[in-house]
Amino acid sequence: MKITADTNVLVRAVAADEPEQTRIAQNLLERADVVAMPVMVLCEFCWVMGRAYGFASAEIAHALRLLTGGDNVSVDGPAVEAGLAMLDAGGDFADGVIAHGGQWLDGETFASFDRKAVSLLRAQGVKVLLPQ
Repeated sequence: MKITADTNVLVRAVAADEPEQTRIAQNLLERADVVAMPVMVLCEFCWVMGRAYGFASAEIAHALRLLTGGDNVSVDGPAVEAGLAMLDAGGDFADGVIAHGGQWLDGETFASFDRKAVSLLRAQGVKVLLPQ
């Protein structure tokens, strides 16, 4: 079976707050031949785990690495790595993914009013602009 995992499946597998759904989600992720994890799902996962469950950035990064590291998992590796680099630096996973996606689409400069994202991306060598 080849599946696309929705955010709630990943959340249940990691948060373990609903025992029956946790068991089902973990079993599904382990047994599937392919588990496709779209980047949007991973962005939502980070938001939910941080905002709703209070996970720290390091815990979210660890969970993402475990989830995306399976032999049966299919992800946009470079986008995930860009997101994890931002998460590891203290920023938002989504900002790293957005900057990566923009570069892939020929956007040369990441423009944002988010000072923290601009600063963290600049430190990673990304060309940035804080509009003024």
